[in-house]
Amino acid sequence: MVSSIGSWRWFVNSVLLVALLAASPVSAAGVAAQSAEAAGDRVVRGYLWDPPMLDELRQWADVWAVLKDGAVVVRVDEAGQRRMQKAGFYLQLDERWTDQLRHPARLKAGQTFGIPGFPCYRTVEETMATGEALVAAYPALASYIDVGDSYLKTQNAAAGYDLKVLRLTNSAIAGSKPKIMIMGSVHAREYATAELVTRFGEHLLAAYGTDPDVTWLLDFHEVHILLVANPDGRKKAETGLLWRKNLRPNGCTSPNDIGTDLNRGYDFQWGCCGGSSTNPCSQSYRGTAPAVEPENQAIQDYLLSIFPDQRGTGLSTPADPNTTGLLFDVHSFSQVLLSSWGFSGGPPPDDAGIQTLGRKYGWFVDYPSQTGSFGVVDGSSKDFAYGELGIPAYTIELGTEFFQQCDVFDHLMVGDHIPAMTWAAKIVRTSYITPSGPDVVEVAIPARTFLAGELVALTAEIDDTRFQNDNGVEPTQNIMAAQYTVDLPPWEALAAPVALFADDGLFDAKAEAVNAMIDTTGLSAGRHTVYVRGQDVAGNWGSVSAVFLDIAATASSTIAGVAVDAVSNAPIAVTIRAGRAETTSDPVTGAYSLLVVPGTYEVIAEGTAHAPTRRLSVAVPGGGVNGIDFRLPPYTDVLIDDVESGAGGWTAQAPWAITTEAALSGTHSWTDSPGSNYSSNRDLSLTSPSFDLSGLEGTELSFHHLYDLESGFDIGWIEVSANGGPWQRLDGYARTGFDTQWSRVEIDLAVLDGVADARVRFRLITDGGTVDDGWHIDDIRVRAFPQGLTAEIFSDGFESGDVGAWTLAVP
Repeated sequence: MVSSIGSWRWFVNSVLLVALLAASPVSAAGVAAQSAEAAGDRVVRGYLWDPPMLDELRQWADVWAVLKDGAVVVRVDEAGQRRMQKAGFYLQLDERWTDQLRHPARLKAGQTFGIPGFPCYRTVEETMATGEALVAAYPALASYIDVGDSYLKTQNAAAGYDLKVLRLTNSAIAGSKPKIMIMGSVHAREYATAELVTRFGEHLLAAYGTDPDVTWLLDFHEVHILLVANPDGRKKAETGLLWRKNLRPNGCTSPNDIGTDLNRGYDFQWGCCGGSSTNPCSQSYRGTAPAVEPENQAIQDYLLSIFPDQRGTGLSTPADPNTTGLLFDVHSFSQVLLSSWGFSGGPPPDDAGIQTLGRKYGWFVDYPSQTGSFGVVDGSSKDFAYGELGIPAYTIELGTEFFQQCDVFDHLMVGDHIPAMTWAAKIVRTSYITPSGPDVVEVAIPARTFLAGELVALTAEIDDTRFQNDNGVEPTQNIMAAQYTVDLPPWEALAAPVALFADDGLFDAKAEAVNAMIDTTGLSAGRHTVYVRGQDVAGNWGSVSAVFLDIAATASSTIAGVAVDAVSNAPIAVTIRAGRAETTSDPVTGAYSLLVVPGTYEVIAEGTAHAPTRRLSVAVPGGGVNGIDFRLPPYTDVLIDDVESGAGGWTAQAPWAITTEAALSGTHSWTDSPGSNYSSNRDLSLTSPSFDLSGLEGTELSFHHLYDLESGFDIGWIEVSANGGPWQRLDGYARTGFDTQWSRVEIDLAVLDGVADARVRFRLITDGGTVDDGWHIDDIRVRAFPQGLTAEIFSDGFESGDVGAWTLAVP
């Protein structure tokens, strides 16, 4: 459940207390009775507390998280449970987490990669090897910097690990660049953190040159990623232990509780305010002195080396308004962004700007932004970075559990946080200013190659409303202006901004569609970048978004051919794409011609009724033509349902039912909760009839849906089964507020290719907390095409002189 705490003003009235007692057979006294039957540690949820109770609890207990409903999640033994009850907490046993605590995951059947039981998460060694491999694959964009040693390595050079930062930027472009620093796995048991930041680095490198925003970002900014900040502790956590700290013994007599909490060990307000412990066995033990741990010292030194001091001295001194830089310390769990001051819980002098940035990031992931921490936390990374350097700094609390399940991580978290981190890396030139401005979304030019001198239509949406406002409402303004530049971003001195115009003729709304005509006269042949940004009436320029513009010297560099149906050989109208260029084949003759910039392309042909077909490595020389014909297999519908003719063989587990309360086509759709919100603690499925895919491949599911589901906790899953076998999850949805506009989804069902008895189901699983409107589904379709009719085909006309794709050998 997402945490939306403001200034620690908890109000839990008698209605909530009655609801808690009714929701669980375990009363306050019952918890003690039940726990007495089960020896060992357990996980409880504590309610009816105030901030001093939480601060005192942190001194001796392992506090995991604070949830939206006011529950503090704590690992305790039986004596600790009684101590919490005596202190005034109302307790509920969390049976699922207790079971997970007592039964660590083991290697899945056939698992050869990743943490045992969690193949989506790389081990320390695998993560470190990924860093080395990325540098080898992208030497012009990536370097791997040794910034220090883990505790164990300082004691024995043959043990422990190096702390290594993956630095990403285009090294061919010199000069000082704005920077973002992102750290994962400071607390070892938080599995998702190291993997998420690693995947972010992989995404940036893979997208460079094809994604215009990522390309300019690495050209003009730097991204620094400490993949594993606590590798010694991480290795302990990989065994299934809920290990949090590093591995310095520190005199603790309990072997599974040694170590220092690295996020209490930084040299800023260290040990000042009751936000850490002096007990070496405590999970929040701060160590014997500030930055005494080698991991803390290495991180501090690196931050001081890449960011200038932009704040000055004194707790009330604000940072320079033009401060550059940003720190994300990625943790889990609670689904919230926490910022300074952690040591006091009060706002720092730059709190307004810090919260603006946090709320904008929160829009991408549906996390609220909060000043301070869960209770008092002193000696933290965010306070050090902001306090010493003036840069905005955040603890990002990911997800809903320490050992986040892989399906939730892969399908729900990665796709939200990578766009959010990309946005954050774009604004670090002026970190306190740019987030206040409007975002540029859906920037586009026609998908084709142009000749120099042509006018090119540029369109975009300028939006000043993209903030997550669960914890404070961000002021928004009308749009005042928008502009574009070509080849130079707008902050460069020689950039020549050109105005865009409001589509409706007047800038008078908080979101505006804008347009302009780009005069390409004088542009050289090749690829150009168009940068777009918007300004609100408060004068704030927002983040830049970009689009590529391809210019050809002449109209003679083309890809041309014919597209036909692979079964009937009849000409068909389909879309042909190569790079950014796109055209449609003639429906009568099937002929097409596509103007491109000379180079090597993947050429794709696809249509609404035909499966996509690709030609790989198509070389197009300057002034030449490469002839490529396409034979596209026609799709066969194996399941189609617009929900207008009754259940149609679907098995609906109540309360799944057909409703008229919402529909895309016609008047009916399926929903999990007709006429009301869904209920708590449910596991309900809508299962298709069996369909036969024998002799078919390229299977694809499409449907339209609305959904309003508690973010991260109540999840709508897409699952499939082959020949009566186990259900396999392919995708999931868990966000609030996606219930105002129907969206279309396409999911690859290749796992069902050739299956004689195939099924798909829509499965809603809810927890015991917040309930929302639920899931509506309409226009469901499964289709495939005959096997053996399509393939990715290599093509080379030998006109370019480039033989790099070939291997030459002497017989």
